[in-house]
Amino acid sequence: MAADRRGKAETLALRRRLLSDSCRLFYPEDPIKIVRGQGQYLYDEQGAEYLDCVNNVAHVGHCHPLVVRAAHEQNQVLNTNSRYLHDNIVDYAQRLSETLPEKLSVFYFLNSGSEANDLALRLARQYTGHWDVVVLDHAYHGHLSSLIDISPYKFRDLDGQKEWVHVAPLPDTYRGLYREDHPNPAGAYASEVERVVNSIQEKGRKIAAFFAESLPSVGGQIIPPAGFFQEVAEHIHRAGGVFVADEIQVGFGRVGQHFWAFQLQGEDFVPDIVTMGKSIGNGHPVACVATTQAVARAFEATGVEYFNTFGGSPVSCAVGLAVLDVLEKEQLQAHAASVGSFLMELLRQQKAKHPIIGDVRGTGLFIGVDLIKDEATRTPATEEANYVVSRMKENYILLSTDGPGRNVLKFKPPMCFSVDNARHVVAKMDAILTNMEEKVRSCETLRLQP
Repeated sequence: MAADRRGKAETLALRRRLLSDSCRLFYPEDPIKIVRGQGQYLYDEQGAEYLDCVNNVAHVGHCHPLVVRAAHEQNQVLNTNSRYLHDNIVDYAQRLSETLPEKLSVFYFLNSGSEANDLALRLARQYTGHWDVVVLDHAYHGHLSSLIDISPYKFRDLDGQKEWVHVAPLPDTYRGLYREDHPNPAGAYASEVERVVNSIQEKGRKIAAFFAESLPSVGGQIIPPAGFFQEVAEHIHRAGGVFVADEIQVGFGRVGQHFWAFQLQGEDFVPDIVTMGKSIGNGHPVACVATTQAVARAFEATGVEYFNTFGGSPVSCAVGLAVLDVLEKEQLQAHAASVGSFLMELLRQQKAKHPIIGDVRGTGLFIGVDLIKDEATRTPATEEANYVVSRMKENYILLSTDGPGRNVLKFKPPMCFSVDNARHVVAKMDAILTNMEEKVRSCETLRLQP
């Protein structure tokens, strides 16, 4: 039986029999069987159309014809490894270099963001001769063992924190240590990193790297205060470490104002290593590490070859080039800035109307809506957020939650997400929240009151 002709129940039964329960589905109580995608829309086996508000992997739109064509045409000619000379890999590296600060001039190609962050860790350790890593609380940097170790989001539910991993507070100005009323939150949060660095050195340990998502996503769609990275980099460099900017979720124009999210910190900030993945292949497994000549030369000095069987293949690089072409031709960075600003304004209007919305934050098409039980305590409204996500799905809109409290509605749609899409999503959200408020006496619970 062809997979697209199999009923949803049969597919679900096969999945449960053949796949581990660790491989989870969205909407596990009533999963959706998706068989087709186009632009910002996904379609189930019955032909129902869903608006995708969370799939930042399909960066320029699901199944973009130019990207699909680039992969198909190159597949018909050659797809082999990067040990042979080929124009695609150097063309792609050149195009990427044009988007980055000049000192980030050496590129490694891989298949996934996890591979990219693992290589960044190796680069940092080889360059510095040190071992320890500083990360932000609630961070997630990938699923490899080396990255689970530096991802508080994961390791707290597994083997715990390794002695060489050190956690600094998340620079969350809504519910963190230093909030929106602090005169200098960037400096205050950077001082917390400095405190961690000093503690490490007092123990006789040495820092290889500071890893940070340029905009922490799993942490709750966080926008670090401008200037934070610069001050952190000073502390890390003084301790002999390097700064790794993880752009896997947020790079390639998503933030609107800039091509890279780390550029939101200011022109005077340049990381030592940048990792990228997910969006750069629009669904094709492509990832990249960009670094400085000095870091790359130290890695080469080992005499050990770096080789990745599929990384930098002619097809992968053709796809990567096509994604860059689409971003330019369709002006999607400017589009993200315009539509994102419009969506933020609509959501702020909802915040004024619905007390359950404690905060609306974001930039471009990276936006979080923080749902709370109480304005004074800002207690996460986890159950309510799950309810909203479920009701939005009933209205054929795909949303998800993030944050330690799983209470932040996250918007990271394909970059072709439109103004009309924004109006539609917010209208549905407004109706759901209004209905919810009519059925309950407060935002403290979704249990119906007698």
